[in-house]
Amino acid sequence: MNSYMSRLQPSPFVRLRELYTGIPPNPAYRHINLGLGEPQHPTPKLIKDAIISHLDGISHYPAMVGLPALREAFAGWTQRRYGVTLNPATQALPVSGSKEALFSLVHFLTDTTAPDATVVFPNPFFQVYESAAALAGVNMHFVYGEENNHFLVDWGKVPANVWQKTQVLIVCSPDNPTGAVIPLEQWKQLFELSDRYGFTIISDECYSEIWFGDTAPLGALEAAAQLGRTDFRRLVAVTSLSKRSNAPGLRSGFVSGDEQIIKPYLTYRLHQGMMMGLTVQHASIAAWSDEAHVNANRELYRQKFAQVVPVLQKVLEVPMPDASFYLWPKVPGSDAEFARDLMAQYNITVMPGSYMARDMNGFNPGTSRLRLALVADVEECLEAAHRIAEFAAKRKP
Repeated sequence: MNSYMSRLQPSPFVRLRELYTGIPPNPAYRHINLGLGEPQHPTPKLIKDAIISHLDGISHYPAMVGLPALREAFAGWTQRRYGVTLNPATQALPVSGSKEALFSLVHFLTDTTAPDATVVFPNPFFQVYESAAALAGVNMHFVYGEENNHFLVDWGKVPANVWQKTQVLIVCSPDNPTGAVIPLEQWKQLFELSDRYGFTIISDECYSEIWFGDTAPLGALEAAAQLGRTDFRRLVAVTSLSKRSNAPGLRSGFVSGDEQIIKPYLTYRLHQGMMMGLTVQHASIAAWSDEAHVNANRELYRQKFAQVVPVLQKVLEVPMPDASFYLWPKVPGSDAEFARDLMAQYNITVMPGSYMARDMNGFNPGTSRLRLALVADVEECLEAAHRIAEFAAKRKP
């Protein structure tokens, strides 16, 4: 067995199940789940139709590189969304969802023979960042964004001796769970650090298509192009259909960027064996080629946030995120106790913020916060907000 298995931490969802053990929910309320970031909006008909029309694809082995039409769909969407030109043959690859790509990229990009090889990533975080680094046997360095800086990380606070050992930096923009979006000036800083120290940047952009204002979140490749880095050196972006197209079970996304990374990563994947089935490829082409369902989806999230946030802000400190479908409110006392008692009294599942983060010198940046995933329909999210507000009002000191 891999000796690094002992480095793995319990999943936030395992911890959540343990938290609720022996806690009977109040039967007077129907259950509402705001704990899991799984979109509940219907999967678009065009995706389902494409699956049905290409069921014969399950009879054939797919090529790891994907259909030319699929890679062209990636490039076409990237051009329309970010104004960035990709060579579909050399700068984009299909992946089976962003999670497996994030995991495999860390393993592919880290030289485990280098002394103190390090992966840097935000805290709190999507757990696959940590598990990938743990099983690769490399060091991890956590960084967190201050609340007074809209949860954006001050990268200047990372010591030079950490950067010197860093091989991979993972960023998440829009961020899970804070919803913060990295601005152009911070991308410039990150690119300069990458040039100085030679590490690769992986940009997790799973939530890029859910935003609330008039301006779409800036993407990593878009920022690079605006700064004249059209070769995207030492930079890859990972995106997915799970949130954008309400298709988490499709397990479909793509990696794009530096062709000097994409080419050997294809070789790595040929041995790893995570190719995308032909049926899924055709469904993905349909999804990436259509924006009408994405716009409608975004409008539903805007309605939910417009109604839910004012209700919660009456009793809790609830910052409005730049993007994503999460809220990151501050709660009185222990976040885990708040979540446990909320389930017991009001039958609502939420994720304790401390479960999504790690202690840093005795400080956990998720402490006294919750992650609320507004993935259900508008009415259900609003009902949950009223229950949470009523519960929080009773707990105020």
